[in-house]
Amino acid sequence: MTGFRRGRRIALDVGSVRVGVASCDPDGILATPLEVVRRDDDATAVSRIAALVAEQSALEIVAGRPRSLDGSDRAAVGAAEDFLRAVAAAVDVPIRLVDERFTTVQAHGVLQSAGRNSRQRREIVDAVAAVLILQAALDTEKSGGSPAGTPLDE
Repeated sequence: MTGFRRGRRIALDVGSVRVGVASCDPDGILATPLEVVRRDDDATAVSRIAALVAEQSALEIVAGRPRSLDGSDRAAVGAAEDFLRAVAAAVDVPIRLVDERFTTVQAHGVLQSAGRNSRQRREIVDAVAAVLILQAALDTEKSGGSPAGTPLDE
């Protein structure tokens, strides 16, 4: 067991249209939404994410890996990993992939209980999903002593 590594992390919920981005404090106490980056142009999106990683002085990026209910990779995983490889080439921090099953559904539930209508939810659901991915990764590392997920194979 290595214990919890102190430092900010960035989480990404990579979708085909938007990428939700979340970050946490250096002690990993609270994950918060940072922004939603549109993927109209992947080079611009990658550039914005690299800027956020630098601004936050992130220790690593934690990204959701799309999975089916049975645990197998979904079709979206290839496209998401291609985007993450482009991010990896633009940043100097490791990227770890964690299971993201149900995060978008959970994020919609959180926003609905907060009184957001469907249009308001659509604009920020990806950032809230990134918060859920990051919080789960932080909790896993704190309870198990090892980083969550697996490294992105470059």
